[in-house]
Amino acid sequence: MLKLNDLTLHYGHSQILYGISMEAAQGQITCVMGTNGVGKTSLIKAISGTHPRSGGTLSLNGENLGILPAHKMAWKGVAYVPQGREIFPLLTVRENLESGFACLPADKHFVPDEIFELFPVLKKMQNRRGGDLSGGQQQQLAIARALIAKPRLLLLDEPTEGIQPNIIQQIGEVIRHLRTKGEMAIVLVEQYFEFAYELADQFVVLRRGEILMQGTKAQLTKDQVLQGVTV
Repeated sequence: MLKLNDLTLHYGHSQILYGISMEAAQGQITCVMGTNGVGKTSLIKAISGTHPRSGGTLSLNGENLGILPAHKMAWKGVAYVPQGREIFPLLTVRENLESGFACLPADKHFVPDEIFELFPVLKKMQNRRGGDLSGGQQQQLAIARALIAKPRLLLLDEPTEGIQPNIIQQIGEVIRHLRTKGEMAIVLVEQYFEFAYELADQFVVLRRGEILMQGTKAQLTKDQVLQGVTV
């Protein structure tokens, strides 16, 4: 589904990513791991178009894409759930969900029942403002809003950050369900090692903006991955 070749990224004169080449397959979870500051979020921003890459190629479902802004990447089927969630605090839960309609034709402008099946708490809180939800509820809302657009590639940046354990478990179950459906590729950036290791089909471990190691769960032992993400 997703293929990167020799991707680079700069912030001003500072180079952040160096020659990143990786793939994320449909029906699989690719987990990007590493310590703080190694470029994980920058990689997700480059893929989503939130921050333009400096060089390299990106293809989605076999289509080579130029350097496109985030809204055009969304139209191509890329959904991004950023670190910090970034829901609209003054809009209701339903209005937040409806903001995902932007990438859909008019006849698809409805919230599917599956969204509320995956996140029952959102059905109960449809008329509550997003800013009044707990952190865990906001995270569920952010993921649900991304799913409204029916993405082919789902990018999740630190979905467990600051979330209570029971909500982490629920989010893990949703991610597994999405993998089982097999309709999208999922790229997960995650610091919570046990959560990430349990979910991942393949790993990409970054260090100082470069790939230190990558491979499937069958190719890399748990100890190898843990060593790669330890300072």
